Amino acid sequence: MHGESLQEFPLLILEAVPQPVWVVDAAGDILFANRAAVDALGYEDGSELIGLPSHTTVHHSHGDGSPFPADQCRMLRPALTGVQERGDDYWFARKDGTLFPIAWWSAPIELAEGRGVVTAFTDLTERRPAEDLKRELAEARIRAADSREAQRRVIEATAEVRRRTAQDLHDGAQQRLVSLAILLQLASEQVATAPDDATALLKHASAETKAAIDELRELAAGMYPATLASGGLPAAIDSLAMRCAIPVVTDVRLERRLDPAVEAHAYFIVSEALTNATKHAAPSRIDVVARADRALELTVADDGVGGVDARRAGTGLTGMRDRVTALGGRLTVTSPRGGGTTLRVTVPLG
Repeated sequence: MHGESLQEFPLLILEAVPQPVWVVDAAGDILFANRAAVDALGYEDGSELIGLPSHTTVHHSHGDGSPFPADQCRMLRPALTGVQERGDDYWFARKDGTLFPIAWWSAPIELAEGRGVVTAFTDLTERRPAEDLKRELAEARIRAADSREAQRRVIEATAEVRRRTAQDLHDGAQQRLVSLAILLQLASEQVATAPDDATALLKHASAETKAAIDELRELAAGMYPATLASGGLPAAIDSLAMRCAIPVVTDVRLERRLDPAVEAHAYFIVSEALTNATKHAAPSRIDVVARADRALELTVADDGVGGVDARRAGTGLTGMRDRVTALGGRLTVTSPRGGGTTLRVTVPLG
């Protein structure tokens, strides 16, 4: 493993591919370089590269030796835009300072501390005769496509790990615990004046406690919530609505089961949104609407106090944004003060 932020990343896949590949963090510092990349750059060991700024270390110059400003470089741009980039006109610097031309491909990759970039490149120094050059570039593109496919498989594999993280525990179980706290508060207020009502609330609280324990066990084992696994997203969202302390109206119409990763992320986004509204918005009603055609369109809207500043996102909103970004989607928040809060999520469906 190279770098704390990659502890859950299956590096053996990248280490084994013959294509030179490296991973940089959100700041552009190198977290990992596979053996092929280390050899191509003339280093003895990958540890010599770890922690170094990638641009100033290896692609700081044009082919004629003139400086290549970092703000003109497209190789690290996916960390900001989330969009893949590629080219065949850049030059890399070996450890001894010599330059060599490359064909390259870069794509965004979600890391623990933010979005980084995974880059694959091909050394074009040993050019064949002109009639073979086009074929070599085509092969480089094929290898880049293989690297993209490898990245897709890696991201899908890490989805299982992500479901066992604290974010899932936070998003999934917290709503039950918030509901439990509200029930206990209501029961304590009615013990003296309405003991029968208080007893009923305490029974409800006991059931919520057992359900929270069961859900924590499911999540700790890396499983989907049982309702999501058996009934899909509509049934799972209905279950969240029934457990919420605030009245929730759902309108979830999906023609088919979605990809498991999309369903899981959407479930936890709705769970966190309901929890946030219950804790902070003082709404009288929450609406959840979902449709799916070429993209999953998900909306959670409340009639509460509003005033949410998306630029100062807390852990809940940050976690939701991370989930949407990992799926290549978009999240927007509209929250005028006194006018409620509407959260809209769009996730493309392959």
